[in-house]
Amino acid sequence: QVQLVESGGGLVQAGGSLRVSCVASGKIYRINAMGWYRQAPGKQRELVAAITSGGSTNYADSVKGRFTISRDNAKNTVYLQMNSLKVEDTAVYYCNADGLVIGTYGPTSFRSWGQGTQVIVSS
Repeated sequence: QVQLVESGGGLVQAGGSLRVSCVASGKIYRINAMGWYRQAPGKQRELVAAITSGGSTNYADSVKGRFTISRDNAKNTVYLQMNSLKVEDTAVYYCNADGLVIGTYGPTSFRSWGQGTQVIVSS
């Protein structure tokens, strides 16, 4: 189906910035929404930000004004620019995408997750 590969995670000090990227590959017919979720130890996975194919975005209240999601439709790539990072932003960040793949009998819907990239914010 569709594979999502994240990159760009790492260790950063509080107040710093980091950008994570996610590239989708496979027999993609169309990607609708792409998004970033995160899961901190002992917590449920939560939506961080999402973006539609037309560029409409929505953010979790906790990251509004600090994080920016963007995408390059030609490259099937979504980015998350994270500024003014806080210790509480520490989590594994997962990419998510949904849309249509080219199936044997025509377009078929998909929803895929990446393997996650670790972001650690130190105080």
